Amino acid sequence: MNYRHAYHAGNFSDVHKHAVLALILAHLVRKPAPIAYFDTHAGIGAYDLGSIQAEKTGEWRGGIGRVLAAAAPPEALAPYLAVVRDLNPEGGLRFYPGSPAVAAALTRPGDRLALCELHPEDAAELRRAFAAERRAAIHAADGYGALKALLPPPERRGLVLIDPPFEVTDEFARMREGLRQALKRWATGVYALWYPIKARAPVERFLADLAMLGLPKTLVAELMIRGGDDPARLNGCAMAVVNPPFTLEPALQTLLPWLAGVLAPGEGSGRVEWLVEEPTPR
Repeated sequence: MNYRHAYHAGNFSDVHKHAVLALILAHLVRKPAPIAYFDTHAGIGAYDLGSIQAEKTGEWRGGIGRVLAAAAPPEALAPYLAVVRDLNPEGGLRFYPGSPAVAAALTRPGDRLALCELHPEDAAELRRAFAAERRAAIHAADGYGALKALLPPPERRGLVLIDPPFEVTDEFARMREGLRQALKRWATGVYALWYPIKARAPVERFLADLAMLGLPKTLVAELMIRGGDDPARLNGCAMAVVNPPFTLEPALQTLLPWLAGVLAPGEGSGRVEWLVEEPTPR
């Protein structure tokens, strides 16, 4: 529980994660029926990019800073950019939305948010940030364990974001087991699993292990900012989306190459691949 996301808010991996998250949510709210959103590692909700922590690393400058400065962003980026701009109504860039803020902005009054955060200080700050939000329940608990109690939701539709800090060496195994348990309770939910890419071999083992769960349709959206296979560096990140909306793949086919070109000109790459493909879209 030592990880504090304030040092990394708005970096390239946040841009990737939250842009994909926004696309999924934008699709889910098209239908009138309410949805439930579950966040297993919620953080504090939103971040001040002028804070000591954010300024110490300056990672946001190579992430959301570059994206906002770029010309002609693709339409697929519109839901995400709208959230960022709404959080900075006076213009410029001072505040950055974490996943709970993205979800709160893109869902409706009849939808519901369940936000889990284990770090006691971050959980307390998250609770303060969402004190006036009646749709949100804050759980100061391990997100994997909380899913066992929270699923299936009465809404029957919705999204689970699994986004751990990868502080422990067996996080891939924990994520796989958390997904396995969750699918037993709610097989039709949309699950978005974010993970870092350092060395390639652990990632390939993780994806192979996921496929062995007998998953429904599953899409992998990957963004790399550099080549190489260095386990000591964050070379990229990816999101595995179980039961993805049928609109997600074509949107990502345009979004990821654009992000790669803006965030890592000449070195970045983006790709979308099916880990498990079914003939009939949802």
